[in-house]
This record gives sequence, structure tokens and C-alpha cells, in this order.
Amino acid sequence: MNHFFSVNILIMKNVIEKGFRTRKNSFYQKDSEKPFTISRSKFSNFIDCSRCFYLDRVKGLKEPSMPGWALNSAVDDLLKKEFDKHRKEKTPHPIMKEYNLNFIPYDHPEIDKWRQSLSSGISYLDKETNLIIKGGIDDVWYDLDKKELVVVDYKAQSNNTPVETEAYLEGKYHQGYKRQMDIYVHILRNMDFKVSDTTYFMVCNGEKTNDFFENRIDFKTVLVPYKSDPSWIPDKIKEMKITLDREEIPEYNIDCESCIYLASSSTLT
Repeated sequence: MNHFFSVNILIMKNVIEKGFRTRKNSFYQKDSEKPFTISRSKFSNFIDCSRCFYLDRVKGLKEPSMPGWALNSAVDDLLKKEFDKHRKEKTPHPIMKEYNLNFIPYDHPEIDKWRQSLSSGISYLDKETNLIIKGGIDDVWYDLDKKELVVVDYKAQSNNTPVETEAYLEGKYHQGYKRQMDIYVHILRNMDFKVSDTTYFMVCNGEKTNDFFENRIDFKTVLVPYKSDPSWIPDKIKEMKITLDREEIPEYNIDCESCIYLASSSTLT
């Protein structure tokens, strides 16, 4: 084996081990005429830290991965099956009746694609920036009175305190949830749908009051309304495009845990 080939194998090994992407279509290329896709989660990453976003999308350095939340995923899957039953029958789900909402699950030919965040989702092209903004949505309901769509996001948790609207929406880690809803509303409106300002978090809170596990967890389900405000999004998309087009990596963000960790570790000897 020649030296050149050996060096290239070593480089590829380091690329894989250190998290660099090797597929060119996952990198942003400034001079490309092809629209570049930004997922809802990557959009949120940009808002949290433009440096980490730039390193990921432009330089190809993957962000540290997080393990999936299997219980949350199970709850999501079961809720989708439950709502799909009512979608097919064009009947309201019991929780809609409980909250006196004249809704039914929205039946659209591509509802399954809309819910696939990795392969498809909902999307639109922002012509000014040539960026495609996309995201996978949990569910869409239909307001029979106002004839408009209602965005719904499932959330599974297990907290000791009851779910109350104000406290839930003001939670430290829930600001990203509201941003998520704003983005979904923005995308659907740009797909020419009439969409309600009011969205709902369907919060399934695992109860801890049972004496024993006994192979079951009881959930208390609460609808938390959130009045979305997507007005901030167009300007943020423009900012994101400016960041993508930069020649230099953005500065460290003191509010970003990843930036602070890297900056601190680089000073250690």
C-alpha cells in the first residue's frame, strides 16, 4: 500500500470519527444556484448559536448527537394512530369535545409526508434567499367554524406539577417549542393554506401517583393553546443567509454551552 493511499485512509478515518460530513449536498455552497434546504431544527440552531450553525452547515462539522427519547416517540406514534382513526372517519377526537373545540383532524393526501421530518415534511422556498425551509409536523386539525388549519404538536413528559398554560409557555426550555410552532405556521401559510394564529401543544404528562409500576404509566393529557407570532421569521431567514455567505466563522457565543466548552478546553494545558 503506497504512502498517499495510506494517508487518505487515515484522513477519511479521522473525518468519520470526528464527525465531519463527506456528502457535498449537505454543505452550503455560496455560489450554487440550487436552493439549499434548512430544516426547522437547523433554523432553531441558528437562532441559538450562529457559530455552531455555520460550522455545521458550511464547514460540515456535525453537532454532537443526542440519544432519541424512545418513550416520547412511542407516545407520538400512538397518538398519530389514534388521530388517524378519527381522520378517516371525519369525526372529532374526544379531547376536542372535552375542550369544546369544533375541530376534526385535517385530512390531506400528503399528511403522512408532512409528518416525516427527515424524508419530506412541509416546506416552501424563500425566493429572496433561495433557501427551502422545511419541518416535520406532528398533526394538523381543521376548525370547522373558521375553515382554517390548526397546528398541533405532541409533547410527552412526566412532571410532578399539573400542566398549566401560563407556566408551561413560560418554561425555560419551552421557548424553543413556541419558536417551533411559529415556523410551522409560517411554512403552511407560505404553502397557501389558511392557518389559525392559535396553535396547541397536546401535553401528555406521565403520572407518578400510582403505588407501583405494574407495566403501565397513566397519562393526563392537557391542551395548551399558544398564539403564534411568525412575524420575526422573514428577517431571521435573511440573517441566516448572510451568515451562510460569510467567509469567516462567527465569533464564540457566550450563551452557547458548546462554544463555552470548546473555548474553555482550548485554554487548558
